[in-house]
Amino acid sequence: MSVSIEVEGLKKYYPIRGGVFRRSVGQVKAVDGVSLSIHKGEIFGVVGESGCGKTTLAKTIIRLLNPNDGSIFFGIPEDVKNTLKRLKSEGKTESSEFKKLRRQWDIATFRGHRLQELRRKMQIVYQDPTTSLNPRMLVKDIVAEPLIVQGIASGRAALDRVVEMLYKVGLTDRHLFRYPHEFSGGQRQRIAVARALISRPQFVVLDEPTSSVDVSVRAQLLNLFLELRRDFDLTYLYISHDLSVVECIAEVVAVMYLGKIVEFAPTRELYEKPLHPYSLALFSAIPVPDPTVKRKRVVLSGDVPSPVNPPAGCRFHTRCDQAMEICKTVEPEFFDVGNGHFVACHLYH
Repeated sequence: MSVSIEVEGLKKYYPIRGGVFRRSVGQVKAVDGVSLSIHKGEIFGVVGESGCGKTTLAKTIIRLLNPNDGSIFFGIPEDVKNTLKRLKSEGKTESSEFKKLRRQWDIATFRGHRLQELRRKMQIVYQDPTTSLNPRMLVKDIVAEPLIVQGIASGRAALDRVVEMLYKVGLTDRHLFRYPHEFSGGQRQRIAVARALISRPQFVVLDEPTSSVDVSVRAQLLNLFLELRRDFDLTYLYISHDLSVVECIAEVVAVMYLGKIVEFAPTRELYEKPLHPYSLALFSAIPVPDPTVKRKRVVLSGDVPSPVNPPAGCRFHTRCDQAMEICKTVEPEFFDVGNGHFVACHLYH
């Protein structure tokens, strides 16, 4: 299976400004050195506490935010990727060949027209359609806007594509001349999905797309995402707090904590055998729909450290009951435990 998205050492910091001259006095390290690979046609899930950097990671990958450091490769040929790795290992990152290849394939370096072209291929569906849809625009104009902005279609051709897409997401042409407030939450999210897919993207970020709807509509939307993936050959990055939803839809899941990924594995492998102490605590909080079954909860002590000044070494050691001295000073590297399961924890080294 070919790789659709490959991220290497991605960082996104937000400056903290203070004083009369509003100088930078610190940085919020929202995403700090994340590397991951998402294969074509795959649904890659990201889970973690609020504020751990999930949404910032997704927005940076699709270049809604500019990264401070790192590389993002989208559909890069294998031979080009190998050449870049070879030049990097040889210390030739300042060579003209390396810089030329990076400018050509690393979307973290894209600006202007090249970045606008990228918008056709990468889209996002936000958490709350109430705020992501313009309340003053008709549905036909909301869904058609990407076509017009990108110069793909206009007039009758755009309207025909809008109608076709509305039917794909479970709406009809009867909804064209209505405003967002005239729809239910689930219908508004379908409009948001139609707008995201109207330009025929290849990679779509789903940022907690079912958190604002009830259980029955949630199931309908999840089935819709699976159908659209099959029909349009899509690759998804799925972000959610609901671990049960991620288990249902994702094929690979990464656990994120304080700007870093601490564990990732195929979904069944991770849910049956989480290894990182943070993952164990996170998965122990999943409700069991059987009142006769009791699950042992792992309750974490203390608060999440500030991303402005994260702890040295393993970032989780301040809340971990298995922390060792090495955890306080040395940042753990990923360890392969088999079956595509990787964990960044000194307990497994």
